[in-house]
Amino acid sequence: MRAAFSSPVFYLALTLLAFSAGQWVNKKTGSPIANPLLIGCILVGAYLVLVGVPLEEYNEGGGVLTLCLTPATISLALPIYRQFEVLKKHLLPILAGAFIGSLASIGSVYVFGKLFGLDAQLICSLLPKSVTTPIGVALSESMGGLTAVTAIAIVFTGIVGAVFLPTALKLLGIQHPVVTGIAIGTASHAVGTSRALELGEIEGAMSGLAIGIAGLLTAIILSVGAAVFV
Repeated sequence: MRAAFSSPVFYLALTLLAFSAGQWVNKKTGSPIANPLLIGCILVGAYLVLVGVPLEEYNEGGGVLTLCLTPATISLALPIYRQFEVLKKHLLPILAGAFIGSLASIGSVYVFGKLFGLDAQLICSLLPKSVTTPIGVALSESMGGLTAVTAIAIVFTGIVGAVFLPTALKLLGIQHPVVTGIAIGTASHAVGTSRALELGEIEGAMSGLAIGIAGLLTAIILSVGAAVFV
C-alpha cells in the first residue's frame, strides 16, 4: 500500500487533482483570490508536509508536468498570430511598456534589497523574479544566485500578479486590452498569462508576447547592470 502512495503516478495524479480542485473552487466562488494554481500549491504542499514526503520523491511524479512547460509556452504563439495586426499597430508602446516594466521590477528588487540589508547573493536570486522560470533560473545561476530561491520567487510573483493585477488595473482605470496584457505578462509571466487569456484573446496574446520580450530585456538589463556596477 505504501508503495502505491509513493509512486510517481500517484504524485502526478495528486498534482492534477489538486489543480482541478482549485479550478472547481475558482468557478464556484468567482473570486480572483481563489486562483487554481495557488489552491493547488496549498493542497499539494499541505499533503507533503503532513505525510512527510521529501520534495525529491514528489518530483519524480509531479515534476513530470514541467515537461509540458515548453509546448504550453509555444502554444501561446497561436493567439499572438491571430492578433498580429494589433501587434504591428502597437509595436512601440508594447516594447516601451515591457522595457519599463522589466526595469521597474529589477530596480525595485535592488533598491528594497539594499534597504532591508539583504546580501548580494539573495538580491541576485530575486532580481529575475518577473520572468518565466527557465530564463529566471538561468539568469540567477549566471549571477551566482540561489536558483531554488529564484524559482520560488518566480512562482510567488506569478500567483500574486494573476490574483491581484487585473483588479488593480481596473481600479486605476486601465481597461485597454493591449495595455492590460503587456502589464500582466511583463509582471507575472506564464501564470499571469493564463489569467490574461481568461480576460480575452487580445489580453492573452499580448501577455504571451510580453513573456518573451520581458525575458530578453531582463537579460540585457542585468548584463548591462553587471558590467557597469560590478
